[in-house]
Amino acid sequence: MTASPPTDDAYRFDDLSALFINCTLKPSPQVSHTQGLIDKSAAIMMSRGVTTSEVRAVDHDLAPGVYPDMTEHGFATDEWPALYEQVMAADILVIAGPIWLGDNSSVTKKVIERLYSCSSLLNPAGQYAYYGRVGGCLITGNEDGVKHCAMNVLYSLQHLGYTIPPQADAGWIGAAGPGPSYLDPGSGGPENDFTNRNTTFMTWNLMHLAAMLKRAKGIPAHGNQRSEWDAGCRFDAENPEHR
Repeated sequence: MTASPPTDDAYRFDDLSALFINCTLKPSPQVSHTQGLIDKSAAIMMSRGVTTSEVRAVDHDLAPGVYPDMTEHGFATDEWPALYEQVMAADILVIAGPIWLGDNSSVTKKVIERLYSCSSLLNPAGQYAYYGRVGGCLITGNEDGVKHCAMNVLYSLQHLGYTIPPQADAGWIGAAGPGPSYLDPGSGGPENDFTNRNTTFMTWNLMHLAAMLKRAKGIPAHGNQRSEWDAGCRFDAENPEHR
């Protein structure tokens, strides 16, 4: 017998929330081509009950640095602490941004730097703070570099403690050389099947994995607790002092 397909209600994610951080260089209300790709992913999530929110990082005064609040280290202002609260409230984080000179935008790099500034903080289980959350990325541009940029973002997120599902990136680039960007008339971006497929797969994989982690109450807290390591527990690792 062939199993009946799951009902539509089997794929509801009403208990999940997602934050998209748009790392365009353009302040609001300028048109962001990256936003066009964010909108596609966010629409799928919202259709499945995920609560979504978006931040355009360039609209905020994020001081450079690797401490949670850079006003404690010489800067007059720093809006990162407030944005960090939004990051921690989200089960899913999607970093989205453009390609410049074959690499991530300066804004993308600053956001990742500020995520890193809080990576030493711990959750109630004694794990690093970002454990139990999933991450993905969206890349746009009219020059080569989608996979390079995605590789950098996804490596950074997993290094900080995020869990990365399969195929957690998607992007669009035009033809080599100067040309139209994603939302420009005639670009073919919004209709591109490759980009639409990858964006859809990424979005669903983020939702599936975030739901699995949330319902399992995160990553098991054994063998990965910084608090326990600092207290002397070695989780079966050899201790050179006791050979």
